[in-house]
Parts: sequence; structure tokens; C-alpha cells
Amino acid sequence: MTETASPGLSTPATGGRQVLLAAPRGYCAGVDRAVVTVEKALDTYGAPVYVRKQIVHNRHVVEDLQARGAVFVEELDEVPPGSTVVFSAHGVSPAVHAQAAERDLKAIDATCPLVTKVHHEARRFAREGLEILLIGHAGHEEVEGTTGEAPDQITLVQSPADVAGVELKDPSRVAWLSQTTLSVDETLETVGRLREKFPQLMDPPSDDICYATSNRQLAIKQIAARSDLVIVVGSANSSNTVRLVDVALESGAKAAHRVDNAGEVDPAWFEGVASVGVTSGASVPDDLVQGVLELLVQHGYPVAQEERLTEESLVFALPPELRRDLRKGAVRD
Repeated sequence: MTETASPGLSTPATGGRQVLLAAPRGYCAGVDRAVVTVEKALDTYGAPVYVRKQIVHNRHVVEDLQARGAVFVEELDEVPPGSTVVFSAHGVSPAVHAQAAERDLKAIDATCPLVTKVHHEARRFAREGLEILLIGHAGHEEVEGTTGEAPDQITLVQSPADVAGVELKDPSRVAWLSQTTLSVDETLETVGRLREKFPQLMDPPSDDICYATSNRQLAIKQIAARSDLVIVVGSANSSNTVRLVDVALESGAKAAHRVDNAGEVDPAWFEGVASVGVTSGASVPDDLVQGVLELLVQHGYPVAQEERLTEESLVFALPPELRRDLRKGAVRD
């Protein structure tokens, strides 16, 4: 357990209050790789560099990259032919790769390698003629990208309640995969119900929910029961962030709220609150968390006590297309 303090702030009388800071929190290896990919692409090729969808689901990260010259688009038809485009950490379907080639775009694929693993699994199951039950959220970029690998063989299952309505051509030839940023507990419940209905359900070679999502959920569980209030820092469209709110409540927190930054914290939440837990989603820069901790100090709470579940040391190499140009010393046009 370590203490974290914000420079220049004194600690007022705390009256038995405490702030519990979950760790791990914030950036994971896949997010760090994706953000650095856009930064290096801007340094190497010059602005503008186009990015399909939000590179990661955090509006502050997106705004910072926009200020440096990144242009975020929804679809590739918004990108001028011949331009440089980065695919987000959430992954894209084969159709998007094909469209980039047709438009003569210099495509840099910043898909998280753990998402790429799920794509590989989808292709393998499809080659084997299996129907695939994909556990995830409709409309999420990661789900759309994975589904695009085998659209005729993938059925989306969004929650345990959906299992009753799932129908298959051949229940003996079925496998499951999942979005990487889901609630671990809910996913296990969904898989359990699927297995009851389809006893021959095949598992992926390894768990699809990424290490960072799992670690952040376990870390908030560690402090939730001792927290009158949990503040989760992260954007509303971040699946793993939203899940942290759910997990905190399910694990005993009396209240839990998601905020993009300290400016969204409502001081009324502190009424009668002695213990505050703080964490952040996997796409959140730590300065946003520090802003919340500073606000808590200003409201009479003590310096945060960090409770670390485990250390994370995983690092992913940059996309090969970018590494190649960095080695060649590519210059701006």
C-alpha cells in the first residue's frame, strides 16, 4: 500500500475519512500502444493523420490528439485517397481493410493484439464450420469488427437473459467468443447458461476478456465493500469503464458514479460519506484521476491510500507498418 499526494496541496482535517485508490487502473498496454501509434504517425508523416473512429474510448485523449493534427472520422469515405489512416484499438472487419486498399490509403492498424487474437479465433472456428456465439454489446466497434470476420456464422449474445432466445442450426457444432472489455462475472454467467442449453459448446483457446479489464474489476472489488462512494473516471462510451461502476455496486459500494474528469464530480455525493474509492477505466490518462484526488483533498479528504492488486508489465510493439517507416526514418511529405 502506498500513498499518493498532489503537489502543492495541504491536507485539511479529515475527521476519520479515507480515500482508497484502486490499482491497477488507467492505461492498459493496448491503449498505450494505440495512442502512441497516432502520436508517432503525426511525428513521422505530419498532419493530418486520419483515425477511423475514436482511437480509444476517452474524449480527453481524442481531443488532445485532435489538437496535434489527428482527424477523427466515422468511415473511410471521409478520408482523402492516398492519405494515412489509423485503425482504432477496437479493431475493424476485413471489409474495412479492403476499402482502405481500394482508396489507396496508407493504413496503420492499431488494433489491440488481444482483440486481434479474438479475430483469429473467429476465423479458425468459422473455417471449422462452427456456429459462433459472440458475447458482447451491439454497436460496439469491437463487436462489429469481430462479427465482420464471419458474419454468416456469428450470433450476438448481449446478456444472460438473451440465452433463452438463441437458436442454432446444429447445437453440437458451436463455440463462444467474447468482447474483451466485458464484466467478467456476467460473461461467466452467460457462458454457464449457454453451456446448459448447448452442452457441446466449445471454448476459445484462452479467456477473451483482456488481462487489464479483469485486473481493474478485481482491483475495484478489493475496495468496494469498504467504500461509501466509488468514483470511476472514464468516458460514457467506454465499455470497461461502465462495467467498473456495475462491479463496484455489485461488490458492496453504497454508491458509484462515472465521471469524465473532476469537473463532473457533484459535491453533494460527499454528504455523509466517510470512505471514497477511486479508479479509472483502461483508456484513461492518470492526470484525470489525479484531478479527482485533488478535488477530494479540497473537500477535506486525506491523501489517497493506493491498494495494488498486482503489477502489470505487458508492453505491445507498435504496428509493423509504423515500425518499418520509423526504421527507415520516414519524413513528412
